[in-house]
Amino acid sequence: MLVDHSTLDDAGVFAFGRGEALVQTVDFFTPVVDDPYDFGQIAAANALSDVYAMGGTPLTALALLCVPEEHIGPEVLREILRGGQDKMREAGVSILGGHSVTDPELKFGYSVTGVAQRKRLLLNSGARRGDRLLLTKPLGTGILSTALKQGGLEAGLLRRLTRHMATLNQRAAAAAVEFGARAATDVTGFGLLGHARQLADASGVTLRLRPSARWFMPRVLELAAAGVAPRGLHRNRAFYSGAILDHGLPPALATALYDPQTSGGMLIAIPARRATALARALARRRVWVAELGEVVARGSHAVELLAG
Repeated sequence: MLVDHSTLDDAGVFAFGRGEALVQTVDFFTPVVDDPYDFGQIAAANALSDVYAMGGTPLTALALLCVPEEHIGPEVLREILRGGQDKMREAGVSILGGHSVTDPELKFGYSVTGVAQRKRLLLNSGARRGDRLLLTKPLGTGILSTALKQGGLEAGLLRRLTRHMATLNQRAAAAAVEFGARAATDVTGFGLLGHARQLADASGVTLRLRPSARWFMPRVLELAAAGVAPRGLHRNRAFYSGAILDHGLPPALATALYDPQTSGGMLIAIPARRATALARALARRRVWVAELGEVVARGSHAVELLAG
């Protein structure tokens, strides 16, 4: 066993063959959008993301489906499974089977197995002082999904939200490995600051971030200022804020950094001399990218937030 739960990495890693390793993960959740096909695609992209975040290539998957005995017709389940299958096919992953159970609430996702080169694994523990930090998807999926549930999200923004959540981290992960990134994690349920803290703690460093409105999808900060927030955001803030040093950020911006993400992008730490080349490569590959800040020596907090 090369990687287990102790460093809070995105997937477990087991030695296999000469210089290779198996990367294994599982993830499933309740619907975040109304369209069943889109939900299937998002659930698949989210499950695959844990393998990509380790620098791995996903190979096979097993589907996990929890179905209420009433109110969910076979045509809905068919569309969920079709969406997941299409996304897995896009990733070059074979679905070997799966398991379904009755449950009070609809849930769907996958267990995914991939492979990686041991020397090129991207781990939470790999960040070093002087590294630059990049993010590969904009933030705000939790706040926008909450607005959707409240009936306050326009059609155009819903399409944009769905597209971001259904986008694979495949190209971002390949570029990170190619350009010699040292550490990475995907930004999901613990929000940017939760996952940043985990990476900082595992690496024994502090992440110094300079938050910007550009990091977020449209209307996210407006909605955060109006008090629109999923319950997970408040839980993240209560759990992680003690390790975060906030140097006077605007309240809405500080709040939105705790927003739990569904199928979010990758937070990547890379040596400074390679950061610009990686950012340009990501842009060429049509991957959204933002520069977040840098890694510094461990201070009193895991993450420092600088205003301006």
